[in-house]
Amino acid sequence: MSYRQQRVLVTGASGFIGSHLVETLVAAGARVTAWVHYNGRNDWGNLEGLSRDVLQSCQIIEGDVTDSAFARKAAEGQDVIFHLAALIGIPYSYLAPLSYVRTNVEGTVNLLEAARYTGVRRFVHTSTSEAYGTAQFVPITEVHPLQGQSPYSASKIAADKMAESYYCAFSLPVIVVRPFNTYGPRQSARAVIPTIASQLLAGQHTIRLGSLTPVRDMNYVTDIVAGFLAAGQCDVQCLGETINLGSGVGVTIAHIAEALMRITGQRAAIVEDAQRVRPAQSEVFQLIASNEKAARLLHWQSKVALETGLRHVAEYVAASSGRYKPNRYNV
Repeated sequence: MSYRQQRVLVTGASGFIGSHLVETLVAAGARVTAWVHYNGRNDWGNLEGLSRDVLQSCQIIEGDVTDSAFARKAAEGQDVIFHLAALIGIPYSYLAPLSYVRTNVEGTVNLLEAARYTGVRRFVHTSTSEAYGTAQFVPITEVHPLQGQSPYSASKIAADKMAESYYCAFSLPVIVVRPFNTYGPRQSARAVIPTIASQLLAGQHTIRLGSLTPVRDMNYVTDIVAGFLAAGQCDVQCLGETINLGSGVGVTIAHIAEALMRITGQRAAIVEDAQRVRPAQSEVFQLIASNEKAARLLHWQSKVALETGLRHVAEYVAASSGRYKPNRYNV
């Protein structure tokens, strides 16, 4: 099934993954409604970096997922909803946990209710590998226990379970995709890869990071977007399922830092910043995906090699230095 002329709503369209998803859907011929969070600056976030042709091919709407009436109106006439809107900063979730419940849980319920009453063909809900917490076994399959080791992950687990309940209780055609760590151009410097790259390219003699030992399954954004697109077109065998999107390869934060030093030609000492270190019981030490289910149901796999992806990020950061503030990465 093609996306050509399909009416598609993307929530969280101004975000990192959302903006890439919008761009790819437009290229595929979809009729895209890009939902961005309303703000007084009339700022469309990462959509601002898309070409004029892409933006003119979209309908951009501004609202808040906590507004149920707005969600109902946005869902009218849509064939597919990709729900990405969420608060995602883990450090900030320790400071303002209730805001994560309102946006991530209540906001998701608003979209599910809207989809239920407007009759969408597919509802693709975005989870996170953080829902697993520190791995009890690797690679992590979709039956791994869920562990709310931060308010952020707890809110996403609740949202995932609400999505699951709408499939079970109301037969809403829901698919939950669970991306492992995603990186690429346009990502905020609150994420570790652009944090490292921007500090190195700013010529800093030390780079400030959190713990260097956690292992992450890093996936380039175009691969993750391909997984979303496959989920939105998947047959009925995918309905009600949760599907990991990950490479199955784990690397430490220290390894990533060394690779970026090699790519940029910059050397720096690494300083552990207490403001970037999670509380001891909240740190997630190992996340490596099993991608067997994605291969079987979505015919998907991660393709972009880490070294290639890191090079793309370094090039983007070097060309976009004005958007990065190397000394302002506390949350």
